[in-house]
Amino acid sequence: MEDKLNAICQKLQQSEYKVTPQRQIILKTFLEHATEHLSAEDVFSIVKGQHPDIGLATVYRTLELLADLDVLTKINFGDGRTRYELGQHEAHHHHHMICLGCGRVQEFDADLLESLENILTQKTGFLITDHQLKFYGYCRECAAKSKERSEPDSI
Repeated sequence: MEDKLNAICQKLQQSEYKVTPQRQIILKTFLEHATEHLSAEDVFSIVKGQHPDIGLATVYRTLELLADLDVLTKINFGDGRTRYELGQHEAHHHHHMICLGCGRVQEFDADLLESLENILTQKTGFLITDHQLKFYGYCRECAAKSKERSEPDSI
């Protein structure tokens, strides 16, 4: 984790941004919650207990800066909240399944679009640099609850 933090801090400095204690705390939060998709409010809730000097406006500004520098990736799951995750520059893409019942987000790593990207580039000359794939539906638990509610009672 420390190596990744140092690499990100170096990227900030190379882009002529200061590595402030607040930015380090926010970065550490993402490194400690690497599998989660955090909103600004989520980050604020996590850090405010130990660092009450960090305000919500600071969190918003820092997240925008880190997204502009491609340290974080912005994601919209259609729930009105922008979420962020650490940029996955080493791996290709992962995709998301969003439960309409409980709101849980699950990731899957199969990059189903790579061959389609290659075909599109060959046919059109369009250089694809990014894509996002999101599936909306119901997780196993919510689907089971829905099924239980729709089954008639036995007499």
